Amino acid sequence: MTVKEKLKKGEKVSGVMIRIVRNPALAYLAENGGLDFVMYDCEHSDYNMESLHDLFLMGNALGLASLVRVPNGTKEWISRVLDQGASGVMVPMIETKEQAENLVFYSKYQPVGGRGFSGGIAHCNYKGGKHAEIMKAANDKVIAIAQIETKKAVENIEEIAAVPGIDALLIGPNDLSVSLGIPGDLMNPMELEAISKVAWACKKQGKNFGLHAGEGMLKKFAQDLTLVMCGTDTDIISQGLKQTAEMIKAL
Repeated sequence: MTVKEKLKKGEKVSGVMIRIVRNPALAYLAENGGLDFVMYDCEHSDYNMESLHDLFLMGNALGLASLVRVPNGTKEWISRVLDQGASGVMVPMIETKEQAENLVFYSKYQPVGGRGFSGGIAHCNYKGGKHAEIMKAANDKVIAIAQIETKKAVENIEEIAAVPGIDALLIGPNDLSVSLGIPGDLMNPMELEAISKVAWACKKQGKNFGLHAGEGMLKKFAQDLTLVMCGTDTDIISQGLKQTAEMIKAL
């Protein structure tokens, strides 16, 4: 079952943000650990298309969804990572209805969007076939995620959430706190109120609500969440190494 199918059934899906790991064996580790997806961070890291292509192929072979946070909402990024086999795209700093519509246009085929067609490549497992069937299969699989992380985005949240073809809205708590003038104060009432507005808009428009946050914030919004991210590969590796070092020193 794909991530999109799970979300349509109302199930929570879980994943982590990946910034430095490039070995396709990561897909085995994530799948063995029980995760539904990994999200490769192309906004704040340095992955290239060749590396992403190989990572996606392994994830797809195992049934682990590969999502990508692209650096911006251009065709060059959105359509291209999907052509390489990504299961979904998240665009950061979405603030307006028009930006959300742009994400849909480049991530979904007609009649939903305007993504350029190519068969026989990674996104369809290098198989050809009828255009209409390939396009429908892609639209049924791909999730378009608008990342909400500014005060302006929260002010426009109802219009953004109402855009057809947007599958989920995901909060970026750190940048949201900066935009609200309370950098790093993630449990501040202003921050929590803004997040609540996004959760409400998702519920009203039938969209999935997501957070990339720590355990405390995730627990606070657990009843609203369906798309859940916690941590990064750098966090996980750092914590594991620290725990190992502390254990050895305590012998």
